[in-house]
Amino acid sequence: QVHLAQSGGGLVQAGGSLRVDCRASTVPNGEFEMGYYRQAPGKQRELVAALSPKNTDYADSVKGRFIISRGDFQGSRYLHMNNLQPNDTAVYYCYMKTLSSTYWGQGTQVTVSS
Repeated sequence: QVHLAQSGGGLVQAGGSLRVDCRASTVPNGEFEMGYYRQAPGKQRELVAALSPKNTDYADSVKGRFIISRGDFQGSRYLHMNNLQPNDTAVYYCYMKTLSSTYWGQGTQVTVSS
């Protein structure tokens, strides 16, 4: 069982920056992907960014503004969010996808005021 702990996020004015951190309690032996989804009120959960040994992906809506990175620990991810806009307001969820399971963080609120 993998536990994902999130931190960061918060409230910022439009044009500002925030960061959401994610740290896994352990990492699997095989390949895995970690990243972030977000869910705004009344909308479906959407993939924001993902980082694996082979690939880095971003949603079109955040390309050029958000950067996903990894720390020294393979089970860590950082979502650097720049030039935030009100439509980026959502709960951001960290995830880890392994060959057999998908694990989720507790969610972090990001609110951007206009």
